[in-house]
Amino acid sequence: MSVSVQESLLDQGGEPALGRLSPQRTPLTRGAWVDVRRGWVTGSGVLFGRLLEKVPWRAEKRQMYDRVVDVPRLVCFYPEDAELPDPLLAGAREALSAHYAAELGEPFRTAGLCLYRDGRDSVAWHGDTIGRGSHEDTMVAIVSLGESRPLLLRPRGGSEGGHEGGRGAALRYELGHGDLLVMGGSCQRTWEHAVPKMTRFAGPRVSVQFRPRGVR
Repeated sequence: MSVSVQESLLDQGGEPALGRLSPQRTPLTRGAWVDVRRGWVTGSGVLFGRLLEKVPWRAEKRQMYDRVVDVPRLVCFYPEDAELPDPLLAGAREALSAHYAAELGEPFRTAGLCLYRDGRDSVAWHGDTIGRGSHEDTMVAIVSLGESRPLLLRPRGGSEGGHEGGRGAALRYELGHGDLLVMGGSCQRTWEHAVPKMTRFAGPRVSVQFRPRGVR
């Protein structure tokens, strides 16, 4: 893998480690919420490099109307009981399961990894509603490594936006360098999220998504 990334000035060197899990919660409308913990993974540039080399990244295609197109990112999915590509990811999943046990009522089980190679890679507006997320409250925890990219959130249908009780444009979170973002409550079925294409230069980013059983 020839992709490379410069580490943040705030995250240089050292063996990757997890900081204290103390996220800040933002209530959204319709029973959704978002937790953010900046720099949860320290030494994240080292972990980024390991994942670039160890993960069996693959390109996917999808049907779009009358043609088949390339998915604009590389992916790898680790189902339940699969060995994760780095011990720190296993530790992160355990820490998230413990922290959210009272609210979620079950552990995080799977890990999906996406590699955004540059600003041309993206993911369109969607919710993780394949499976239980279409009718149950659930959580999706995202750990971002590498260069920062925006993750956008907007209410499904686009008729309202912003924080609890407010209206406005889509919410924007710049995520990278070990940041954690957790979408919870009704977020997957009442809100949508996206990683847009960038017209300016954008360095590579790896997104690690932890989900409970039956959520895709």
